[in-house]
Amino acid sequence: MNAVGIDVSKGKSTVTIRRPGDVVLMPPRDIPHTKSAINELIKQIQSLDGETKACMEHTGRYYEPLAAWLSDAGIFVSAVNPVLIRDFADDSLRSPKTDKADSKKIARYTLDHWAKLKQYGIMDKTRNQLKTMNRQFGFYMAQKTAMKNNLIALLDQTYPGANDFFDSPARSDGSQKWVDFVHTYWHVDCVRSRSPEAFKKHYQNWCKRKGYNFSAQKAENIYHASSDLIAVFPKDDNTKMLIWQAVAMLNTASRTVESLRLEMDKAASALPEYPVVLAMDGVGPTLGPQLMSEIGDVTRFTHRGALTAFAGVDPGKDDSGQRIRKSVPTTKKGSPYLRKTLFQIMDGLIKRSPADDPVYAFMDKKRAQGKPYYVYMTAGANKFLRIYYGRVKEYLASLPQTSDTEAEKDGI
Repeated sequence: MNAVGIDVSKGKSTVTIRRPGDVVLMPPRDIPHTKSAINELIKQIQSLDGETKACMEHTGRYYEPLAAWLSDAGIFVSAVNPVLIRDFADDSLRSPKTDKADSKKIARYTLDHWAKLKQYGIMDKTRNQLKTMNRQFGFYMAQKTAMKNNLIALLDQTYPGANDFFDSPARSDGSQKWVDFVHTYWHVDCVRSRSPEAFKKHYQNWCKRKGYNFSAQKAENIYHASSDLIAVFPKDDNTKMLIWQAVAMLNTASRTVESLRLEMDKAASALPEYPVVLAMDGVGPTLGPQLMSEIGDVTRFTHRGALTAFAGVDPGKDDSGQRIRKSVPTTKKGSPYLRKTLFQIMDGLIKRSPADDPVYAFMDKKRAQGKPYYVYMTAGANKFLRIYYGRVKEYLASLPQTSDTEAEKDGI
């Protein structure tokens, strides 16, 4: 048994190799994250006699390249929750916090939990990619919102309320009807300078050219609404430039968001729990991949409470002596990204009100009891995660076990 303890940081890792009986094969050594240095480490690990397992903490993004590199070289790698490493009690009386000490502790943890270590594999790579895409999705959604608000602020000076003419959802290429409309009709005088019939004809041709449905009544409503509006900016080239630049920026962000949305769904569909997750009420091809990306492999949670704690929707505790406080706020610790996705799912359930859904029924009951919004939404998120844990874990346990090698051959 050869235990390779790896403490990963930015730019380098500190590596220790140990065997049972406190035998040190390699004292703590810093390994730069360069191709030559990592290849040298791989050669050294592969030259060891007996079974070898490498272990590192599942922290940030720094561990992923090294885990993938070692795994691709055929070395058993396990990425472990850092809380488990932190709480692991070794035989040291002192607990110095250094890279060398951490690598020693991880090596000891590897030996102590040898049979329980889970191997890093192709599904972990897919989950890491999905999580990264979700974080990028959130970043560009924020950019899209900022670009949208910027365009609306400009339209308030040239065509107030034009953004409210249409509520069509974004197309797969990111385009939206109201944005395309204000690109053509960027100033209120672009509409009312024409006669009602001339505008209707122009608008009809525009709809045909852009692939939008035409409604004569809609054309009349737009013209009527535009006839009494006041524009602050004049209809000139400078105003047109401002609107067109804002439209271009918003369209760029929208295309990126929709592209990521499609790629996330594609990546999520390669994960085994995908059909079970999307079958849950309130979850679709957008929120489903987001949910899966932030939860990750559900089997890494030992029980339902561990998952709700990870999301920060578990009830807090306040016990002291004989005093037990019954109403305690939720912890709010854990992943804010997962909590945000859960609240979006709960919001969708509240709006659709599916009477046969247990999560909605539970929230509705809490709401009828007069509970505040945040209380019943959090309670619903907690119940949803408990159901998610049970369904997904049961489904995964029913699947035939497929090794990473077989998965790669199958193109998974």
